[in-house]
Amino acid sequence: MGERCGESRIFKFNSMMASSLLPFLIVFAIQSWRVTSQQYNNIFILAGQSNMAGRGGVNETTATWDGVVPPQCRPNPSILRLNSQLEWVEAQEPLHADIDVTKTNGVGPGMAFANRILEKRPGMGLVGLVPCAIGGTNISEWERGKVLYTRMMKRVKASLQGGGGVEALLWYQGESDTLLLSDAKSYRRRLRKFFSDLRADLNSPLLPILQVALASGEGPYIEVVREAQLDTDLLNLRTVDAKGLPLGPDGLHLTTQAQVSLGQMMADTFLQFVPTSLPKNNVLPIHNGAPPTRPYNGASQIYVLPISITFLTIVSLTLL
Repeated sequence: MGERCGESRIFKFNSMMASSLLPFLIVFAIQSWRVTSQQYNNIFILAGQSNMAGRGGVNETTATWDGVVPPQCRPNPSILRLNSQLEWVEAQEPLHADIDVTKTNGVGPGMAFANRILEKRPGMGLVGLVPCAIGGTNISEWERGKVLYTRMMKRVKASLQGGGGVEALLWYQGESDTLLLSDAKSYRRRLRKFFSDLRADLNSPLLPILQVALASGEGPYIEVVREAQLDTDLLNLRTVDAKGLPLGPDGLHLTTQAQVSLGQMMADTFLQFVPTSLPKNNVLPIHNGAPPTRPYNGASQIYVLPISITFLTIVSLTLL
């Protein structure tokens, strides 16, 4: 009789303990889900000149943008933009409105690129765009130590403070280098140095680079620059050819629809190639404490909630 009473008291005690601990265990499970489901920030640098900054829909005569945003470029809560104050905000066109401040900005390739990435890889996480392009700039202005390069590096490093890693550089530049033969002939050397300096300063020697071969130019030496772009052979460099895409009335800037096509072409190119890995004895890229560069991370989060629920169930049954 005494044993039964003792067992009854123990059962009641365990039941009370289970009931009192249950809310805390539920909170623990929910918090575990929240923490581990934080999305990995996949950062893409957008650099170059006007066609990267975006002039789609801009009337060059009146210097006004028509405000038309194609469905492929519409905002998405999973697409962020680093603004001029070095803060992450939800991205929307024009991406370079507060970056390329002396010009009128319209639609560029960035939003179409990001939306296409998320469409093809829905579990990828957050896409962080870092606009850095400035219209009318020569590649010599992007040399290490000069204003544009220094500003770009400041923005990229700021983008890494919240976690994540730089997935790729999106580069569209060269129209201004078609004016003088001397600039066109030196383009290949300057381009390689720019890519090498950027990789070195990010401590990411094999950073993927998506380069656009010119669709137009300001001067007569377009083919000289295009040849340099198409012939540049570096590991993890892919060149997307914009030649043949529709141009606006000025014959220089891509139309809105052309920018959509370009952004999607760049996204498909990024998703199709597997970057070359570093040798084992080499230094891995630094990502400010975050995991190394990866295309997406959704799979690692799929099982977090079921595991938490299983843990909760086991503990409850044990106490009972």
